[in-house]
Amino acid sequence: MRAWQVVRHGRPSEALELCDVEPAKPGPGQILVKARASVLNYNEVDGCHGRYLTIDPPLPYTLGMECVGEVVAAGPGEEAWLGRQVTTSGFGAVGAHADLVLASSAMTFDIPPGLSDVEAAAFFYPFHLAHLGLFERGRLQAGETVLVHAAAGGVGSAAVQLAVAAGAEVIATVGSDAKAQLVRNLGAQHLINYRAADFAEAALEITQGKGVDVCFDGVGGDVMLQSLRCLARGGRHLTIGFASGIEAEEVPLVTGRMLCFGNFDMLGVILAYTPPEISGKIAGASGMPVPRFNPPTTDIAQSVQQSLLSLLAARKIRPIVGATVPFEELPAALEEMEARQTSGRIVLLR
Repeated sequence: MRAWQVVRHGRPSEALELCDVEPAKPGPGQILVKARASVLNYNEVDGCHGRYLTIDPPLPYTLGMECVGEVVAAGPGEEAWLGRQVTTSGFGAVGAHADLVLASSAMTFDIPPGLSDVEAAAFFYPFHLAHLGLFERGRLQAGETVLVHAAAGGVGSAAVQLAVAAGAEVIATVGSDAKAQLVRNLGAQHLINYRAADFAEAALEITQGKGVDVCFDGVGGDVMLQSLRCLARGGRHLTIGFASGIEAEEVPLVTGRMLCFGNFDMLGVILAYTPPEISGKIAGASGMPVPRFNPPTTDIAQSVQQSLLSLLAARKIRPIVGATVPFEELPAALEEMEARQTSGRIVLLR
């Protein structure tokens, strides 16, 4: 089968080769999916450069997190998935940019009714991650104010829609007028061009000095530190990702004094649905205290999926597709993403 593999580290056009590899055989808790579409993620850019510590398998490995397709093989106990049309994540968050994808059944869902392959590919990860952040971790309530960074991206645009649907007031940061228009059309009440203004000062002005109740931050680094300037008392900062630079995932940034003076919460968010018996295993981090691995469990996954399906049916949310790209053009598409030239989800078609 064809698979885009990272064979060396560098820019995507330098790191990736389209290889012919043997498909994996699914084991317990696994399925094999014949992919029709997969999705680009910024952490795949980091993977090409070899700077993403969380997902850093030995070279060569097949890149890619999410795909859409048909289940063609299943491990022991997973036979009920055979023949179903699904959206899923490659096992270990790799392997999706291939013709056949080994996936975890815990991260697999039927394609939502009424969605095309392209729309389904753009739906799963952004909306599940945004829902986990805003509601399970952020405890967002109607009438509260949410600051969404990178609001025109796949996950940011999902967060905007979910917050609007929940009755929150949305302040969104974007980097261009075109992206501002996209996010305005999704219902954001306030737009800040972070290239032209101090977003923290602007957010404080919009909230009349109170600050925002929730900050949905997929950028990290200095953006995270600046965001703490505009959190309200009792505000919740959601660490979703590190688009500003993946090295920030290992850099201590917040001091005890900042927490005491700010009187806010710092909350981590991860999308890695896991059977309950696996949750709590150790995940190491070089040079840092070793944390427990506490991902959301499969019962939470089903609850989130049902909530999202209800919102889809009511047409309160929709996947945002920025572009579709032929399978053979993956490296160039990733380089556009690295240059911050994309919005929404970029879907790779077989």
